[in-house]
Amino acid sequence: MALYALGDLHLAYQSDKTMDIFGKVWRGHERKTEKNCNRVMTDEDTLVLVGDHSWGKSLELCELDLRFIENLPGRKILIRGNHDNFWSAKKTQKLNDLYKGRLLFLQNNFYPYEDYAIVGTKGYCYEGLDTREHSDMLIEREAKRLKVSFESARAEGFEKFIMFLHYPPTEIGERQSRFTLMAQAYGVEQVVYAHCHGKERFHDSLLGKVDGIKYSLVSGDYVDFMPQRIL
Repeated sequence: MALYALGDLHLAYQSDKTMDIFGKVWRGHERKTEKNCNRVMTDEDTLVLVGDHSWGKSLELCELDLRFIENLPGRKILIRGNHDNFWSAKKTQKLNDLYKGRLLFLQNNFYPYEDYAIVGTKGYCYEGLDTREHSDMLIEREAKRLKVSFESARAEGFEKFIMFLHYPPTEIGERQSRFTLMAQAYGVEQVVYAHCHGKERFHDSLLGKVDGIKYSLVSGDYVDFMPQRIL
């Protein structure tokens, strides 16, 4: 039994959005993802999908994308990404009820993996696309949601944590943020994130061991759509 992670599938089985324009790594990425997952994973494994699952703008318009994810091997845990318009925070429980036994949606909750708690949220970081004030508000909101995950897990007796974010844990040039400080405070062993696309973005945030915590980027184009083993 192993824990894997992969982000940014950007599936579009019910939309006209294509990722092919972003380079040859995206050509046929759905088939590549399926092949890679089946090559390295078994149904006893767990796969955390770190946001931006579907271009569908509603649940009805991403049903085929979610079915694709369902058919991947193992238990699937989904983190919300900035392009996942089918999923709002208020809909998390509804999605978990609707896909019970098939998919698990992670927000304001946690999921056990052996003696670890898998915690996470979408996260946020300032990218120059909004005001600093608005960005800070979103960061604080996501930090509060992440704290709910941590405290829910602690209440159930968990003391070991793997933390997942869709956005990188820091802004460009930062070495510390609201999210890294929270990871340190709760004794997180690993932080896994996605969102950073293209070679010019792969080093936007922390990679490797920093202050005793391992940081990993698992964006699909960064890892060529190969699920990355976390544990």
